[in-house]
Amino acid sequence: MQNAAPRLPQRFNFAQHLLELNKARGGKIAYRDDHSELSYGELAHRVRCFAAGLLAQGVQAEQRVLLVMLDTIDLPVAFLGALYAGVVPVPVNTLLTADNYDYMLAHSDAKMIVVSNALRATVDQAVSACSHPLKIVVSGPVANDRDISFTSLLEQPPLQQAADTHADQFAFWLYSSGSTGQPKGTVHSHANLYWTAELYGKPVLGLNDNDVVFSAAKLFFAYGLGNALTFPLSVGATVVLMAERPTPNAVFERLIKQQPTVFYGVPTLYVAMLAAEALPARDQLRLRLCVSAGEALPREVGERFSAQVGCDILDGLGSTEMLHIFLSNRSGAVRYGTTGTPVLGYEVSLRDEHGHTVAIGDIGDLYIKGPSAALLYWNNREKSAATFQGEWVKSGDKYTVDADGYYSYAGRSDDMLKVSGQYVSPIEVESALMAHDLVLECAVVGQADVDGLIKTVAYVVLNDHNTAGVETADLLKNFVKGRLAPFKYPREIHFIRELPKTASGKIQRFKLREQNVV
Repeated sequence: MQNAAPRLPQRFNFAQHLLELNKARGGKIAYRDDHSELSYGELAHRVRCFAAGLLAQGVQAEQRVLLVMLDTIDLPVAFLGALYAGVVPVPVNTLLTADNYDYMLAHSDAKMIVVSNALRATVDQAVSACSHPLKIVVSGPVANDRDISFTSLLEQPPLQQAADTHADQFAFWLYSSGSTGQPKGTVHSHANLYWTAELYGKPVLGLNDNDVVFSAAKLFFAYGLGNALTFPLSVGATVVLMAERPTPNAVFERLIKQQPTVFYGVPTLYVAMLAAEALPARDQLRLRLCVSAGEALPREVGERFSAQVGCDILDGLGSTEMLHIFLSNRSGAVRYGTTGTPVLGYEVSLRDEHGHTVAIGDIGDLYIKGPSAALLYWNNREKSAATFQGEWVKSGDKYTVDADGYYSYAGRSDDMLKVSGQYVSPIEVESALMAHDLVLECAVVGQADVDGLIKTVAYVVLNDHNTAGVETADLLKNFVKGRLAPFKYPREIHFIRELPKTASGKIQRFKLREQNVV
């Protein structure tokens, strides 16, 4: 495999790498959150101080530190400070329950938890059930004598020398969504961060130090971590952080006020933005590029949003296991409705159930090979073996590829439908429905009828819910019949006001399969 970047030395610490890259940018703004700014010089100083603070608190190399933190300037300091010290940061979803945090604390055997003050109540419940000693560091006001102030760790003399880590050493974890059971602790190396920036951030996005970037996807996601830390800091760009939930109005406020040049979102957010009354006009923005990931971006949504803001949306596919995007559209060569072509440095293979390569146009299981692949799932040999197969990673996604090498999403393996003995991609049916002006959002699942046969059922959110009814359902069925093979149209359509979604905005189709939503 040919990579588009030099080979890394064996001894490599990613945090040290970033600080060295930006030595000459000391006065430039690296981060701007809702209340403060942090220059590259201040970032380097705080990273080294936080690293020293961790060690002073007795946290040892390779021990885990759980980060339950909002997107403020403290989060990149904590993440990079841990890497610099050789400690393993584990950023986690800030919308989880106390039971989720309790599980992660036990599973990771974390010695410290760093928490934003606003999230303290939920974390307190988890900490009360923790069976091993745990230090609590609070970003923001400290309410009791037991807690350690984040600021106090920054008061330590800066650690002058980064931990002497190996490029392939365990560097940080990211937990999977847990949609098929308990979340999996996905273990990544220092080198993995480097490769995502060198293979995707720089060549595909063309990021440079003149860019201002804003990611609606939070830093605790693999997608957001690349967007708002790995990529911009690798080129000296400025990052806009937002602590609150990424509602359309909150996003619009930052797009207008902060004038980012690159914006990262997810399909459900782009849909909601297009439907919002406050959608900014093109001349209010400075965007040169938008990015979408997390789910397949419907063709109509991509075309409409691009026309609205005057720049391309690069739809791509990444995963927690691969750390970031390995299939992507490119500026000037976007084909909306596809996920694009493989990023240089990655190999992609579509295989049938016997491991054989499928023909062009046929649906196959997606396998990926590339230098940013995770090392394993922590304490989970069975699932590690099923996913990490030699040099290849089995993604769990179904895809097709056309004669030009463009890949199109067909659905998760668990979501694929077999109707009348033939595979039906729910994504294909959803895309057909989304092409109708009445439809705002939709999800397609398979449900068994009285005879036990699988039928295609669509759950549709209309732009105007008052138009819901039998006539609209028949209209949409006929519309799909006119665009797809007859056996693919949805046999039933249920109109709902909102689709069930994860914290990252992904549609939870399993919830629709489990109950009859009306």
